[in-house]
Amino acid sequence: MQAQSQIPELFDVIILGASGFTGKYVVREALKLFNFPSSPIKSLALAGRNPTKVKQALQWASPSHSLSIPILTADTTDPPSLHRLCSQTKLLLNCVGPYRLHGDPVVAACVHSGCDYLDISGEPEFMERMEARQLIPPAVPNQIEAYVSLESDKRIVGNFGTYESAVLGVANAQELQKLRRSRPRRARPVIPGPAPLRGPLVESQKRIGLWAIKLPSADATVVRRTLSILTENPHGLPGANESPEQREKREAFWSTVKPAHFGVKLGSKSLLDIFRFIILGISIGLLSGLSFGRWLLLKFPSIFSLGWFRKRGPSEDEVESASFKMWFIGHGFSDSSLVSQGNAKPDMEIITRVTGPEIGYIATPIILMQCALIVLSQREILPKGGVFPPGIVFGATELQQTLQENGISFDVISKSSLPAQRV
Repeated sequence: MQAQSQIPELFDVIILGASGFTGKYVVREALKLFNFPSSPIKSLALAGRNPTKVKQALQWASPSHSLSIPILTADTTDPPSLHRLCSQTKLLLNCVGPYRLHGDPVVAACVHSGCDYLDISGEPEFMERMEARQLIPPAVPNQIEAYVSLESDKRIVGNFGTYESAVLGVANAQELQKLRRSRPRRARPVIPGPAPLRGPLVESQKRIGLWAIKLPSADATVVRRTLSILTENPHGLPGANESPEQREKREAFWSTVKPAHFGVKLGSKSLLDIFRFIILGISIGLLSGLSFGRWLLLKFPSIFSLGWFRKRGPSEDEVESASFKMWFIGHGFSDSSLVSQGNAKPDMEIITRVTGPEIGYIATPIILMQCALIVLSQREILPKGGVFPPGIVFGATELQQTLQENGISFDVISKSSLPAQRV
């Protein structure tokens, strides 16, 4: 560990939960960006409740280099340690999950100290609970469906922490509904055209070669929150210290963003994988509401997930061999005058695709670190403070371009006309 005299008064970034399964991959990605001449990350520290394990994670992330990175001790059950930690950094990257169990005190410490905060949570209840506590409040799209497809030359395996978050999320679904009922209703965007019809349980999406089923993920929740904020702030949120030119750029960007119905589905080339997912969903749905059922689910994740999750997580070979594709199929109107007819269906379709390396432990750290670079280097154009979905914070920035430069591709696959129909 670095000598005390070498530790800066304020770190650019501290990674909390650095020894966790995902945390160590975030550390590895951060080290690629650390202390380069063009990088805003000039000082970095790692934190966790067990310094020995954090040191082991650092050695794993950088086996061929002897890096002197400060290792700090902090525990989510020890608020004073979190306050000390957050007072030492400009930006905290929180990798400690499940967030419904460990996230609240970390966010509270960041608010108290005034440092910026990013995490990788996919838990709707945690995100909406944090938002409820915040201190500072041409063509026409109609519907967008996202299809997530995970691919690998080897077996696809997820880490236990992701599985645990899903089990606890389903078990506490009533808490999320109670939270939503207790909060003031947010503005709802006006989406032109008819609402989408409820489709079949299992969908055959021939245009992209996938079988698919609805995925109860946080993505749709995040998109709805983003659209609600845009309905209230059509030009986006002003930057903390933006120039007139930056304001003009922001307003021009958000003027091109139009609301649409949005849903997410899990896709696979194999129909068998879809039925495995259905069995997993039924198992979690039936057992998570009972304490003994949750114990069984969490004690034997490999059995109840049919091999998709295991306590030790995927091997490095399994991570390196995996990749993801996320297809977006959008329907809309080629001319806004068609909407006024009232009974017309969308007449245009566009298919786009995002591709990248393994989604949980390679792509996620890449995205998190690129967001961190923007927070550190362009803080003046980002919202002053509050709890916001990532689209609101990073939408008008160059994030898509930097992700493209770091192995995550964005492609337009096709644009086509749909047969004229009447509702």
